[in-house]
Amino acid sequence: MACNEHLSRTMAVALVLVLCATAVQARSPQSDAKTGIQAFVSNCFSPFMTAGKAAEAFNFANIRSDFYALDPFSTVAPSPVIGRAATPGTDRRCEVSFNGDFALQASTAVVAQLASEGITKSADLPKSYEQTESTALLAARQLNPRRVAVVHVGTRPSDAGVTETFMMVERLLPSGN
Repeated sequence: MACNEHLSRTMAVALVLVLCATAVQARSPQSDAKTGIQAFVSNCFSPFMTAGKAAEAFNFANIRSDFYALDPFSTVAPSPVIGRAATPGTDRRCEVSFNGDFALQASTAVVAQLASEGITKSADLPKSYEQTESTALLAARQLNPRRVAVVHVGTRPSDAGVTETFMMVERLLPSGN
C-alpha cells in the first residue's frame, strides 16, 4: 500500500507542476500576444460584432480591448462608446492591445486575415490618420461602395508605462471618407 501511496503522491505532484507550468506559459508575453492577435483577427473584421460578443471574445488576462458600433450592420442595438472617445468620422472601432512589441507578428496576421476575407481593395487614407515611428501597418480598405475601414497596428506606451502592441480597425461613416 505504501508504494501505491507514494505513486499517487508523485503523480499528484507531477500534475500540479504541469498545471503550474501551463499557467505560467499561458501568461507569458508571447502567449498573450498570440492570444490577442488571434482574438483580433478572428473577431474584429466581422460586421456582426457587438459589445457583448467583444466582451466575450476578448476576455483574457493581459488583453485589453475597446469596442463600439454606433450603426451596426445587423439588427442588434448599437454598442455605445465606453473606452476612448469615438474617432471623429467613424461609427465603429474594434481594438485589442497587449504588452510587448509584437507589431510585426500582428501586422502579418492582419494582412493575411484581410486577404482571406477578400478585403483587399485599397482606399485613400483619411488625413486624420497619421503613421508614426512605431506604426507597423496603417492602411485603408474599401469594404463596399460606401464604406471604408482603416486598420492600424503598432506599438505605444501603455497606461502602465510599458510598450504595448495595439491592433485597431475603425469603420468610417459614409460622409467621413
